[in-house]
Amino acid sequence: MTDHAADILVVGAGPAGMAAAVRAAELGRSVILLDENPTPGGQIWRGPTDEARPWIDRANAAGVRTLSSSALVQPLSRGAYLASTPAGPARIAANATILATGGRELFLPFPGWDLPGVFGVGALQALAKSGYDLAGKNILVAGSGPLLLAVSAWLRETGSNVLAIAEQADPAQIRRFALSLIRWPSKVRQALSLKFALLGVPYWTGSWPVRAEGDTRLRSVVLADGLREMRVECDILACGFGLVPETHLASALGCEVRTGAVVVDDFGRTSVGDVFAAGELTGIGGHEKSLVEGQIAGLAAAEREDLARDLLPTLARAKAFAGVLAEVFRLRRELRSLPTHDTIVCRCEDVSWSRIKGNASWREAKIQTRCGMGPCQGRICGPAVSFLTGWEVADARPPISPASVSTLLSSTDDMEAS
Repeated sequence: MTDHAADILVVGAGPAGMAAAVRAAELGRSVILLDENPTPGGQIWRGPTDEARPWIDRANAAGVRTLSSSALVQPLSRGAYLASTPAGPARIAANATILATGGRELFLPFPGWDLPGVFGVGALQALAKSGYDLAGKNILVAGSGPLLLAVSAWLRETGSNVLAIAEQADPAQIRRFALSLIRWPSKVRQALSLKFALLGVPYWTGSWPVRAEGDTRLRSVVLADGLREMRVECDILACGFGLVPETHLASALGCEVRTGAVVVDDFGRTSVGDVFAAGELTGIGGHEKSLVEGQIAGLAAAEREDLARDLLPTLARAKAFAGVLAEVFRLRRELRSLPTHDTIVCRCEDVSWSRIKGNASWREAKIQTRCGMGPCQGRICGPAVSFLTGWEVADARPPISPASVSTLLSSTDDMEAS
């Protein structure tokens, strides 16, 4: 067992985590930055990107200690955690903890969504960045949210053929949103850049996938608009219905989670006094919001609320834009009818929709069907079931991340020794 100690532990090296670590370390606090990926940046800055580089340089200059390819497994005591690292099990102790675990894609089940060739939008991008060749592939992008546009533009750069983008949001809402962007000049520039990058790609609003068809792999996708259906032949369906906060770690630490997001005060404090949260797990809002929240949490954890307070107006503006996005891309109720009787909802445990919907709660569904008890521990099916049923899904418990038996046993040995 390796021991690590710092004033502040930051979990997650995306925009929020990087910003939190930098601001705290630049005030002279010792900071450990822990992340499951081999390089910092998170999903949004995977690579890392040019936008991430200044923050990485600042982190290095400020002496932030980074534990890459590492994950928290369980709390040992207040402010102490068991972690799995490439060097083996480790105990990490900190006076304050900042959670910046980000968000994950929301997948809604529909017939055929488990066919080979159906990917999450962000997952397909991550695979391609890791070497998966998409050149020449015919790709249909579907779901909801600005991520569809950003990833579609990126996919074209890989040499793939983006057939169309099917956005479930109401066309009138999209038009009003486009006109309202004048309030955010930087967003206008981003929108124009995306529009130029996607010239020639159809953008079908008010459309959503209802069925993926194929034999051993995907062959076509059926889209609906509430009046008619249309079949699109394709090699790949990249599908995602927005993002949801990744709250498993926060829930396991006892932080209050409400309507799917971690509850925090103005300075990022959770209901657990020495635990802060920043970024998408406090509510989906994009990397601009995450950067500001991360800085505020880092400053507050370093006991400099006076500096953090100066950033609150910037955070308010970022949250205002996030609120507009949430309203424009609100998921339509028709999507709750996507799964049929035999559609698999929990892919880990092979549980169909018919077996889940007859239960009274998420807990009862887990007991009766093992839904959410497979390797992903409900990270995929949990948010989908929450949307489909309205159930509250927030019952994470250790181990928070997959860990070897030897790592789990090391925590037992440590407690016996103490």
